[in-house]
Amino acid sequence: METGTPRRAGRHHGWPAAVSTDGAAHTSARHPPLHGHVLCGLICHPDKEHVLYPLGCTVVIQELESKKQKFLRGHTDNISCVVVSRDGVYVASGQVTFMGFKADIILWDFEKKQLLARLSLHKGSIKDLAFSPNSRYLVSLGGQDDGSVVVWDVAKREGVCGSPASPRRAGNATVVVCSSCRDEMFVTAGNGTLRVWELDLADKKIRATECHMGKVKREMTCIQMADDDSDFYVGTSSGDILQVDTNNKVMTKYGPQKKKFSLGVTALLLLKTGDLIVGTGGGVVALCKGSSYRVMKQIQVQGGVTSLTCRGQGHQFFVGTNKCQIYRINYTAFEEELIAACHTEAIHDIVFPFGSSKVFATCSKNDIRVWHTPANRELLRIPVPNMTCYAIEIMRDGGSIISAWNDGKIRAFTPETGRLMYVINHAHSMGVTAIAATSDSKRIVSGGGEGQVRIWEIGEKTQKLVEVLKEHVCAVSCIKVKNNDEECVTTSLDRTCIIWDIVRFVRKQMFLANTLFKCACYHPEGYQVITSGTDRKIAYWEVFDGSAIREVEGSASGTINGMDITSDGVYFVTGGEDHLVKVWNYDEGAVTHVGVGHSGTITRLKICPEKKHIVSVSADGAILLWNYPDLH
Repeated sequence: METGTPRRAGRHHGWPAAVSTDGAAHTSARHPPLHGHVLCGLICHPDKEHVLYPLGCTVVIQELESKKQKFLRGHTDNISCVVVSRDGVYVASGQVTFMGFKADIILWDFEKKQLLARLSLHKGSIKDLAFSPNSRYLVSLGGQDDGSVVVWDVAKREGVCGSPASPRRAGNATVVVCSSCRDEMFVTAGNGTLRVWELDLADKKIRATECHMGKVKREMTCIQMADDDSDFYVGTSSGDILQVDTNNKVMTKYGPQKKKFSLGVTALLLLKTGDLIVGTGGGVVALCKGSSYRVMKQIQVQGGVTSLTCRGQGHQFFVGTNKCQIYRINYTAFEEELIAACHTEAIHDIVFPFGSSKVFATCSKNDIRVWHTPANRELLRIPVPNMTCYAIEIMRDGGSIISAWNDGKIRAFTPETGRLMYVINHAHSMGVTAIAATSDSKRIVSGGGEGQVRIWEIGEKTQKLVEVLKEHVCAVSCIKVKNNDEECVTTSLDRTCIIWDIVRFVRKQMFLANTLFKCACYHPEGYQVITSGTDRKIAYWEVFDGSAIREVEGSASGTINGMDITSDGVYFVTGGEDHLVKVWNYDEGAVTHVGVGHSGTITRLKICPEKKHIVSVSADGAILLWNYPDLH
């Protein structure tokens, strides 16, 4: 498993991805990155066979039919924009960075999936990118702290010239689009600024002409250039569309006059017929008559539209939203089909049902989701609005999904339909932070933000509190029940790890370390426990007398948040703030494989029961499915 297979989602930017099954280590971004907030981040490649989108600091290239994925890795922070050249040869992506530091643009070879050049002039962030029609130039727009527009020579991999992007009296330019016919012309737009630029290659200068808009003042969000360069169309945050004559630099019309688009126009597609596809912040995708902007057809999608991208001549197009959803829409029928989805917030836990690798469940803010592993798709969504689920468990008998929530409640749902079975109110006073169940499915062990560990007896129609164990003084971070159901281990942020007898309800052992414990695992034979946390070390402990056996360096940087062990106890996996999935030999305490793919902090990970895959989830909303390495 040299690399892995990310499965969905990156947090701030990007779209869902799908699991890749080729090779021992392909990360398959199976679901979309958190938030999908990169405007125009979803792009259909000119070959009509691939889509591209950013996932954290990775660009995902996904085959439309097979859903196999490849990854372009090279950015050091979240990607803020991505663009593909008209001939499909090049991909360019820009990133954000810290104020005052240079933000890189990376030029990629699409066919070879290789980094060609790293272009560094802008500071803070790259706001937008555009290729000229013949791929001769790449135009880049710096972010708010940079404010410049730069023209790059693609063949020479160097800057040609640059200029401040907007006049001092106006706001920031946020969008750039190149001419459809000429390499030397492009347009920038933003808050109160709309400019047509001409490149003077002889003098190595770019000259801007401000477009005349009369008394109309708008914040412009997106641009579409006509195929013959005669006009271009600009979407605005006010919910209308401006049409501008390219030659005269004059706005010729704008509309709709009466019923504007709710929450602004966020994406545009210009069709060969002259009609427009309009995407809005309110989640409406509308087909509009080019002359009057009258809505002919419209559909509603979940989340504000951030991307519209055409496949081929427009018979089919894709919609990306800030709720991490990707839709495919057939132009003729004008009906949406959801083809990818993922969590929109950090994912806190992941669990497989006992003995089955075909499905798994994840939890986040607002919902729990059940995924079908072979098809890489969402099977079930269990919404609990405005609440955050910190931990989940699937009962051994498969009868329920039990979950721990920040409102102090334990909720149980049916795995097939997501129907609420029961709620344990006031389970913990400061939120339920960890949960586990015994193998007979008759008892639940829960941990809370106040540090208490509680044992619950679950009957057919009753949920009874059996015992409260009060030793921890800070939040319980992890609970694991031993195979015999007679004891459990709990870790806490109070720097203690406790072995409890859950038959007699007494403490058996306590481990102390200079770390905030985040995770623990029983060895399957039950005589040892491994733990880890903020000190980045993996500690082995003897259950019988609580003695420390040994300690190994688990990470060079950052907390270890999750670990899981194989059913035979020979190997275990860890993940944390270093974004790496590591496979360890238990007896040797040595790393055998490292998976590189996550862009955010790994929060939890699990080895599937049949040892075919490892699934890891992260704070940026990604679910990565890794092929389990061949360890023989």
